[in-house]
Amino acid sequence: MQIVVAGQGYVGLPLAVRAAEVGHRVVGYDVDPHRVQQLAASQSYVRNVDSTRLRAVLDSGAYSATADAAALAGFNIAVITVPTPLRDGVPDLTYIESCARTLGEHLRPGATVVLESTSYPGTTEELLLPILEETSGLKGGADFLAGFSPERIGNKRWSFDGTPKLVSGIDAKSLDVIKSFYDGIFQTTVPVSGPKVAELAKLLENTFRFVNISTINEMAMLANALGVNIWEAIDAAATKPFGFTKFTPGPGVGGHCLPVDPMFLSWKAQQELGIPFRFAELAADVNRHMPDYVVRRLVEALSKRGIPVSGSQILLLGLTYKYDATDLRNSPSARVAELLIGLGAEVRGAEPNIPDNDDTGLNVPRVDATPEEVAAADAVVLLMDHPRFDLAMIEEHATYVLDCRNRLSGANVETL
Repeated sequence: MQIVVAGQGYVGLPLAVRAAEVGHRVVGYDVDPHRVQQLAASQSYVRNVDSTRLRAVLDSGAYSATADAAALAGFNIAVITVPTPLRDGVPDLTYIESCARTLGEHLRPGATVVLESTSYPGTTEELLLPILEETSGLKGGADFLAGFSPERIGNKRWSFDGTPKLVSGIDAKSLDVIKSFYDGIFQTTVPVSGPKVAELAKLLENTFRFVNISTINEMAMLANALGVNIWEAIDAAATKPFGFTKFTPGPGVGGHCLPVDPMFLSWKAQQELGIPFRFAELAADVNRHMPDYVVRRLVEALSKRGIPVSGSQILLLGLTYKYDATDLRNSPSARVAELLIGLGAEVRGAEPNIPDNDDTGLNVPRVDATPEEVAAADAVVLLMDHPRFDLAMIEEHATYVLDCRNRLSGANVETL
């Protein structure tokens, strides 16, 4: 089939490449011409799509990248994987709206449009569908098909195509076609009764993680004040074989999903029902203040050694929001750096997962985590324990480390 994947970021590119690998003709559409140029040159910027795989589907002709909307004509299935950010606590769905209008101009009878971008329950049927109908002059269900299938990127244990895929449709025929499409890409598909269920399921997945991470972050602050090792307590609790899921603290939650998605449901509940989603709002408040807590702990540690934070040399290790990621979106490292710079510290950052020529979103001077850099710092903060960091070297050469990941040991190390 002729497939369009609109949005070639962390969600869209893996889907587009995988669809091309299983035999579809895929057009990767993105409005960013620089991103399209990178893709055309076989330069992948997404960790779970290496450039070798990208080059293979480009060379075979199964995949092409474009910023030209005219190339979307004739699609059988179009998948929308565009960003859905929050703006001052309000969902910004302008990317979905713009993409829907563009696709609607090329929508033909019998074609299918699938939304993967995360949003509040009702987005597919109440926002996407009317735009497609208005732009195309066609009727959803009668003339074209549509549905929602939330993105699930996978992790170290679960591959992209090995992660079960939720699928839904606006009617039975839409569900059948959408499920058939994803059956050819994913090992397991899980149909649900409608788009609102799938939309809420995605928010539930991320709210579960968000609230539990927030709980353990707040507990870490309390444990430190009580003089208890939170990491030992977590490991002790994790010996229970039921009724407990292990979460660990850190400098704050980042990325597009966790700090954003629960607030979609909070906004929707407030707008439609007039009631707050208190757990999500409390969790957001806790995580917003985790960088402040990291900085406060660091200032206290420096003070004990007679070093004022103003003029001190601080080295931040790991600036992405997640372990071994290449993604800086909403990373708590930015806030940690901002607070320290505001206090007069001289801050440098080591981030081996971001190329030296790509400083988008990095607000500190870049250095490598060498023995000399580590030794020269008055304090080292391990924000993210990337595998490329030499942890033994850091233990040996650092005069003081605030370890936010519980990966280091020694008299010169304190954990969060």
